[in-house]
Amino acid sequence: MQLKGRYAHSRPFVKVLQWMAVIVCLTLLSVLLINLLQSLTGWSSADMAYLKTVQALQTVSVFLLPPLLLAYVWSDKPWQWLHLAKVRPVDSLVQKKITAVWWLVPISIVSAMPAINLLVYINEQISLPAFLAPMEAWMQQMEENAAVLTERFLQVDNGWGLLFNLFVMALLPALGEELTFRGILLNGLNRHQQLHLAIWVVAVLFSAMHMQFYGFIPRMLLGAYFGYLVVWSGSLWLPVLAHLTNNAMAVIGNYVVFKTQSDTQWLESFGTGDTLWVGIVSLLVSLFMIAIISRLMNKRCC
Repeated sequence: MQLKGRYAHSRPFVKVLQWMAVIVCLTLLSVLLINLLQSLTGWSSADMAYLKTVQALQTVSVFLLPPLLLAYVWSDKPWQWLHLAKVRPVDSLVQKKITAVWWLVPISIVSAMPAINLLVYINEQISLPAFLAPMEAWMQQMEENAAVLTERFLQVDNGWGLLFNLFVMALLPALGEELTFRGILLNGLNRHQQLHLAIWVVAVLFSAMHMQFYGFIPRMLLGAYFGYLVVWSGSLWLPVLAHLTNNAMAVIGNYVVFKTQSDTQWLESFGTGDTLWVGIVSLLVSLFMIAIISRLMNKRCC
């Protein structure tokens, strides 16, 4: 039986059910694998090796593999459908522009770090109405729990630990989340050419998925940027690069701070308070760079 493209014309509701079924099956397989590894290694649920392995398998089973499997049965050309295919041959002038963009995208993420801190600070000033106080307290508790766990994940003091963190916390999420949000979801929501609406809806879902209310706005804006990178370039690899750069900066920054026994607070506050001007300049520079990237890509894209 030919599976490639077999369900290309299935209704959206059927595709959602297929998506959920694939995630459930892969999650069950990952749970079985985790239990097997736990019995072989003697890991406890508090061991960091166990927690990182669970994190990696969760990313693979929920975000990375489902889009690849589903694209195969939803399209005759799954690689192209996910925007992962090689870009068509272009002339030398256009190739220079593409090369420039591949450099500008990660630079735009690095230069935006103080602006992101500033947006997080602004986001943190938002309070919910009084009748939602219990929900706000719950969200604050979730944020604190996530921060404690993330800090434990990032506390490594050797090169191998750093490389493993880059793989688990930077590379896998960048690939998996972009395949899911800018690959599957953006394709699905853009069926009726409502391009801008689709990009922003996916950005909101992307931010909400992280369950971190006090970083919702900057993460949503990053998600929108990643979405426009797909549209401007026709390739998922650019948002993967941007996403990877963003994640890797956090991992490397925390590694350096932990290795040098420095105060981690400056990583999160740079661009606010006494350095507010840096955050504002960073925001303006980021907008300028995004405008340049858009101009370069729009001149080559359809």
